Amino acid sequence: MKQVQDHYFHKAKKEGFAARSAFKLKEIDHKHKLIKRGDYIIDLGCFPGSWMQYISQKIGNSGLVVGIDRTELKIPLKDNMRFLHGDINELDLSLLDEYKRTFDIICSDMAPNTTGMKDVDAARSFQLCQMALLIAQNKLKKGGSTLVKILQGGTFNELLTQMRSEYGTVKTIKPKSSRNESKEVFVLGINKK
Repeated sequence: MKQVQDHYFHKAKKEGFAARSAFKLKEIDHKHKLIKRGDYIIDLGCFPGSWMQYISQKIGNSGLVVGIDRTELKIPLKDNMRFLHGDINELDLSLLDEYKRTFDIICSDMAPNTTGMKDVDAARSFQLCQMALLIAQNKLKKGGSTLVKILQGGTFNELLTQMRSEYGTVKTIKPKSSRNESKEVFVLGINKK
């Protein structure tokens, strides 16, 4: 597994991405045709910026990606990238109106500070997904998509049930570039009702 990890680490550096996580999004995007030129996208928990970098390439100059994180970004922002520094739990959603009233995609790579206690970590991860879905309820256009990362645990089925009530199609994805031992999976909600 270390070889796979090193492969994606070196590949990220070679291709100019801030982190190997860019390949998780790239894989999901290629398989599900998620991101299109001209899309307006919110990237929650965007630090260190690799998802924003990948999205920026895909959406072109007619789109925009707004990254939000409590950790300052160190990557240079392109013309189709914006960054809001702050905690997602305290975010004033009206700040996003400056860019667009509703967005095409909400994506979240947010992860809690882990404790090593599976149930606690899963519950914290679920809470972050709830925040992402709340933002999607307010800022995602009808027919839009939401992608969230969750640590599998007791709340996983609850998240699936909730997303199935809010989206036309819901898919669970474990990218090849995720570490095998990782409990993380991505849940994609397509076609917001």
